[in-house]
Amino acid sequence: MKSESIWSKALEVSREAVNCGAVIPLTTIKYKSSDECSDFELRFLKSPIPSYLIEYGPKRNPFIPWDSRLQIQPIKDKHTLILNKYPVQLGHMLLITNSWKPQNFLLDQYDFEAIINIDNDTTGLWFFNSSKEAGASQPHRHFQLLPRHYNQRVCPRYEWFCSLLNNKIDCNSEISHCISIRPRNNNKDSSSNDLYSSYMSMIREMNISQNDIVNKPLKPYNLLITSKWIALITRKTDRSNGFSINALGFAGYFLGTKSSDVDALIKFGPEKILMDVI
Repeated sequence: MKSESIWSKALEVSREAVNCGAVIPLTTIKYKSSDECSDFELRFLKSPIPSYLIEYGPKRNPFIPWDSRLQIQPIKDKHTLILNKYPVQLGHMLLITNSWKPQNFLLDQYDFEAIINIDNDTTGLWFFNSSKEAGASQPHRHFQLLPRHYNQRVCPRYEWFCSLLNNKIDCNSEISHCISIRPRNNNKDSSSNDLYSSYMSMIREMNISQNDIVNKPLKPYNLLITSKWIALITRKTDRSNGFSINALGFAGYFLGTKSSDVDALIKFGPEKILMDVI
């Protein structure tokens, strides 16, 4: 078991940030499915979506400088861990670069060193959206972490990805051809080199870059990272059936709004929605 001291600190900072208005939790209602084995979780947003999360492009960079009330702690010398200002789950963290680095360029070794630094203490579901087309709301490089205890379900589609990793997904899957997945080396000797090597291997496999020197990916993509695997998903667009889809959609999390075709998700399942964005 990990110490989860970073998670504890994030919750402590969250309480103070909520009290002073620096963190504004989003109120949602969870859809109760009759299928206990459902591989998606649908929540309905009760409050309006903050325009900050919708608009992508020229505007004030919220990370230079970042709001000090959101800061959890520095991570090595190139990154800082802060709170998500508009969380559905309290303790939702953002790992940001201290200086400007574009979200839509290839990630580097330092990014994965920072992730491993946190992951050794507090783990869960890491995700990354490479651009607006992949669901990113900010052009400044940032990763996101939804912490989980060791005995918690990481995400609704966790077992689906495990099956894909073990080559047990049948040919009826409509999205597996756009996904590359690698196992995580989870022993105490694992390092950022392992994670970075897996990332670059998937980048080449999915024809996102054939040359490590090329900084800008040829396609939008998402990353999902758990303690067992890292997965890369290529993208074309960020919306399907009225849903805004980022990496969390592929993890099985959907946030319904007034414009969402909720009936289609419930009737046909997540792959029907996801296949429109890949």
